[in-house]
Amino acid sequence: MTALPPLTRPKLASLARQKLPCSPSRIPRSQLIKEKDGIDHYLEVNFKGLSKEEVAVYRNSYRKTICVDMLRDGYHKSFTELFALMEKWDVLREAARARAVFWLQRPLEEQPDKLDHLYHYLTRAEVAERKEFFEDVYDNFYALACYFSNSEDKWVRNHFYKRCFQVAQLIKLDGGKKEAEAHGHMGLLFEEDGQLLEAAEHYEAFYQLTQGRIWNDKTGRFLNLLACESLLRIYRLLADKMLENKDYKQAIRILIKASEIAKEGNDKKMEGEASYYLGLAHFAAGEHETALTVLDTYSKISTDLNDDLGLGRAYEAITKVLQSQGEMTEAIIYLKQVVKILRNNFQFLDAVRANTMLGDIYNEKGYYSKASAYFQEAFDTTTELANIPLMEETEVHYGIAKAHQMMLTVSNYIESSDLTSLDHLLSWKEGRRSITPDPVIRDSRKATVASLYEASEHLEELNRLPDNPKQ
Repeated sequence: MTALPPLTRPKLASLARQKLPCSPSRIPRSQLIKEKDGIDHYLEVNFKGLSKEEVAVYRNSYRKTICVDMLRDGYHKSFTELFALMEKWDVLREAARARAVFWLQRPLEEQPDKLDHLYHYLTRAEVAERKEFFEDVYDNFYALACYFSNSEDKWVRNHFYKRCFQVAQLIKLDGGKKEAEAHGHMGLLFEEDGQLLEAAEHYEAFYQLTQGRIWNDKTGRFLNLLACESLLRIYRLLADKMLENKDYKQAIRILIKASEIAKEGNDKKMEGEASYYLGLAHFAAGEHETALTVLDTYSKISTDLNDDLGLGRAYEAITKVLQSQGEMTEAIIYLKQVVKILRNNFQFLDAVRANTMLGDIYNEKGYYSKASAYFQEAFDTTTELANIPLMEETEVHYGIAKAHQMMLTVSNYIESSDLTSLDHLLSWKEGRRSITPDPVIRDSRKATVASLYEASEHLEELNRLPDNPKQ
């Protein structure tokens, strides 16, 4: 946050602060809250010689004292702006009361520090405006916007962002830097309010004004990079809305634009992110081959950056595309790599999701033993994490796969129609425990489709690990 200079207070405001209920004072507070007659008598006895103005300090609220100081010192514009803000605060408070919403924010008169900052920076801005030092006006409004950046005061911050934007149009000697910053602030204001198109307009102006410039903000970050990040973020939000409305062409068009901006920004991580969202849009539009190509670009960028989590995200998206194409063998290979990456990076909840996806694939294909193994791994992880809702969900998956596995074994015993199989069935019926697989069925009696599949899958994994993804 911007470092703020020490505040200067007028004489009466300083005197008033000494008598605030929250400030230490030699005078007992009980004496200062008596009714008007009692206070006047107390002041007459103890403070002979005080002027009417100084007596008013003790009688009036701090808020009123600040306003009087502004008017006495000739800061009429500052007074008008402060008074408008205080009125808006009262309107918001009444609106919340009408909606039966509990209003947590304290009245301004109980927050002297905020009143001090408003007095200090508004009056400085007014002095600078009289001299037509518009950069100083901007800096003072921006300091107030930074000061009121906490959640309960965001409406005050937004007010001063708008004031910064108005003043920035008058600054002609900085090459447009302040105007660019102001567009960035206005974009954020509209984005937080859900007005995405308006936010995009401001972010586009922010980006255009910073192109080819080496301007930095007060934290040292390049403004052009900030503009790229902001523009990509708003384009993704707009694309999400378009995808929800099944407007795939428009979503892809805007994400291609985002990808081009990311490349111009010379930031590989940002370029990879843009490729990821573009790939998902192509997938949603049913353009599977294009989606695989774009997602493969993201996986290569993540590999170059040693970004394991990005690589895992790329592989997971590629898995979903391959699944939709019916390429289950290749989808499984990628998904196993996802599980490995997530576990190595301690992303256990995401690993549970990936294990569940693997279990679902094997379960659908009828390979119940493998499905059970992956569901059990997911269940064991949720148990370790003590995540009860997820544990119950994975337990159901695991139970279904075990039931399918048992059903297959029972079916094989029934089909074999020999005494050994009958003994196993009777034993299972008596105890209702895990049924023993038939070694004859398993080993030599005709290799099952599952065992053939497992052998071919193992060879496939050796030859086509996603370290060298699909060409």
